[in-house]
Amino acid sequence: MRFPYTRSINIAEVEELRGARWREETGALLDAGCRLLALFALPGGAPDDARRSLCSLLCNDEDGGLHLLRSEPLSGYASLTPQYPQAHLFERELHERSGVMPAGHPWFKPVRFNAPWSDTERRPGPAENDFFRVEGPEIHEVAVGPVHAGIIEPGHFRFQCLGETVLHLEICLGFQHRGAEDLFLSAAPRRRVALAECFAGDSSIAHATAYCTALERLAGVVAPPRARLIRRAALELERLANHIGDLGAIGGDTGFLPTSAWNGRIRGDVLNTTAVLCGNRFGRNLLCPGGVRQDLSADECADASARLQAAYRDARAAVDVMLASPSVRDRLEGVCAVSPETARSLGLVGMAARACGLPADVRFTHPLGPDPQEAAAPVVEHGGDVLARTLVRSRELDVSTRQVEADLKALAAEHPSPVQAELPDRLPPLHLAVGLVEGWRGEVCHLLMTDATGRPAFFKAVDPSFHNWQGVAMALRGQQISDFPLCNKSFNLSYCGFDL
Repeated sequence: MRFPYTRSINIAEVEELRGARWREETGALLDAGCRLLALFALPGGAPDDARRSLCSLLCNDEDGGLHLLRSEPLSGYASLTPQYPQAHLFERELHERSGVMPAGHPWFKPVRFNAPWSDTERRPGPAENDFFRVEGPEIHEVAVGPVHAGIIEPGHFRFQCLGETVLHLEICLGFQHRGAEDLFLSAAPRRRVALAECFAGDSSIAHATAYCTALERLAGVVAPPRARLIRRAALELERLANHIGDLGAIGGDTGFLPTSAWNGRIRGDVLNTTAVLCGNRFGRNLLCPGGVRQDLSADECADASARLQAAYRDARAAVDVMLASPSVRDRLEGVCAVSPETARSLGLVGMAARACGLPADVRFTHPLGPDPQEAAAPVVEHGGDVLARTLVRSRELDVSTRQVEADLKALAAEHPSPVQAELPDRLPPLHLAVGLVEGWRGEVCHLLMTDATGRPAFFKAVDPSFHNWQGVAMALRGQQISDFPLCNKSFNLSYCGFDL
């Protein structure tokens, strides 16, 4: 069933596809160029029925439509992954969450090391996992993590190498699974925004915006225009702070220390600008269902704008110095490239996809509102390598700064008006809504569905890192193992956003 992304859908009106039709029609949409946003299971049949009704949510970037396909209750189906690799992790997660078996999945193992879905099933722990092995003379294996030096979240990387050349990298995450989706539903409604802000700490604003948007669409409410401008300014400030920090870190990994040192300080300046909006450097407690918690005065807009202009001036100079260095360009160019075909096949999103020439940016394909944007199109590079991922960040400094300045100028010029819309006490029963937001890494997707009484009964969050970690593995193929730190930083994906 196709439906507009700006509205909710009555799940009872979605046809239950019988037999193999669910898989066939999901595949047909993927063949037609749609992307898989989420794959999940809903209870089906009698209360004691172990079968589940599978749902695939796909989006069409050409016309902005969403497609929801629902199967009849089943216990297994033919895996999508052999034909559509972007379903790989979704299907593994689907089984450990619901028990539905994707028969024929080529590399079936846990995604997260949480309790099994069934008391009768024992799944392997982290140390008991099988890993892909390359056999042959002079092949050796390098295992890194999950415990790393310094303060870093846990993740395991298993390299199969011939000399210094990486033949295969397998990435194993899920060590800090928090059960965030279940916790979200059991929490008091007033706590849910705060929980969304903690899904991935450097994307607090993106996840909070995705949840609030999904809830508002369920309720049939639109945030006031002034609130939408404040939300967008906060999202772009979050993008700026993280891009500046990553550009400095890339400079550090190439040995170009001036930009590394400068950008560490400049990132703090942008975070301080975010604090002008709400008192928190990471934008927490800014959003609420229906809008934002506080307005900005003309003086506060002027203060934020002055801080932003100073930070942008310094960041632009620091990054330009780095990119003008022949040694830096030589170190970045051609390293750890991902082809457009591979990026499309894996379903890469956001910045990683745009560096491969794919215009993947839901700010343009699925905008949050009708407010005019400063940019006419996504920032796209075509090399697919570390340099391309660096240049996307560099160019987005300009685009995001212009957007925030325009929004602050509009807020300062307008007369104060409401920044919150009231939500109804009851949500429509058996409805599902989707919140899509372009976070700084890429697309953040939240799904929220109500039960027969109108209470939230199902929630799913998909961080862009869930789509993109496989891109890191593919980027390392045929590269030197010493390129891994630089490649990893050029993606800079989230462990906790994946683990949820």
